Amino acid sequence: MNLEYRLKNIQHHNEFSRDLLIWFRQYGRNDLPWQTNPTAYRVWISEIMLQQTQVNSVIPYYQRFMQRFPDVFLLATAELDEVLYYWAGLGYYARARHLYQSAKQIIKQFNGILPAELDKLMALPGIGRSTAGAILALAYQQVFPILDGNVKRILCRYHAIDRWAGESAITQKLWNLAEQYTPTVDVAAYTQAIMDLGATVCTRAKPRCVCCPLQKNCLAYQQNKTTIYPIPKPRKVLPTKQTYFIMLQNVQGQVLLEKRQAQGIWGGLWSFPEYQTVIEVEQWCKSALFSIDYKVEYWQTVVHTFTHFHLSIVPVHIFLQTEWQQNMVNSTQLWYDTTQPIHCGLAAPVSRLLAQLAFPKIGERLL
Repeated sequence: MNLEYRLKNIQHHNEFSRDLLIWFRQYGRNDLPWQTNPTAYRVWISEIMLQQTQVNSVIPYYQRFMQRFPDVFLLATAELDEVLYYWAGLGYYARARHLYQSAKQIIKQFNGILPAELDKLMALPGIGRSTAGAILALAYQQVFPILDGNVKRILCRYHAIDRWAGESAITQKLWNLAEQYTPTVDVAAYTQAIMDLGATVCTRAKPRCVCCPLQKNCLAYQQNKTTIYPIPKPRKVLPTKQTYFIMLQNVQGQVLLEKRQAQGIWGGLWSFPEYQTVIEVEQWCKSALFSIDYKVEYWQTVVHTFTHFHLSIVPVHIFLQTEWQQNMVNSTQLWYDTTQPIHCGLAAPVSRLLAQLAFPKIGERLL
């Protein structure tokens, strides 16, 4: 299907989709990089990146990722370290691991072509119902609804739904509405249109209702309650966990990194040796560096926030005064040269701390 936004089959459109498509024809975005040659692979990569991440943030990552992995074969045959390197900075790294796992399955089970069936797409790691629906609508022009964050927000406001969208009953209600409004023609244009409306008009803060094509039937607008909907998730105070990063640096300036386990936070990425208490750090130093001269500095605490908790990181810079080389075990450790970065996946706070080690700002590091 092309994107000429033809409405000649008007009988196949409901008022909601018709008004939205008329708006999209004039105001919709048509220059996003994944809209050029929207193959199933390109749409899939973009949809995974757009989970939890805004379009403007995704674009440079998408372009760089696609330049390195322009097709599923190159993605499937790469090393996971390299995939994580090209993902680094986007966060939610399970998405990258799922992409990699899915690519291998697509090669093995589907001869390198993303399946065009909902159940088969949803069986792939990291692809839920909404992502599968977007792939089928945008790449295969099949009539399937989507229910990403933008669509949830639009529908919650449009119908003034006074409960949190994450409740199972409300989620099902939103799916029913999404199915009801998805037209039987122009489905690719409609899918892009409703995502665009949420991203550019029906935004989280300060929605531009004056520009909205759905304004006349929007209950939140009629009630002057657009800032109330959607009802937010009941707030919980995020707990804070503390950890210590051992930044062991040798006389050549290299820093010891360890590969994290595949599961858990920053799974599969390279990080500093990590311990939970000062006592554990001191015990590690005594055990690993018992015959070595070294200098210890405790840097300022770095706070990194995840979905469910805050992580308070105390960087411990240990600078070796003499030659020392720890044995490498099963390729889970490496000496990272801060002056010649290699292509490996690094969590955002690890990357920032490595940059400080390469270009230290005197007076800003110590506690």
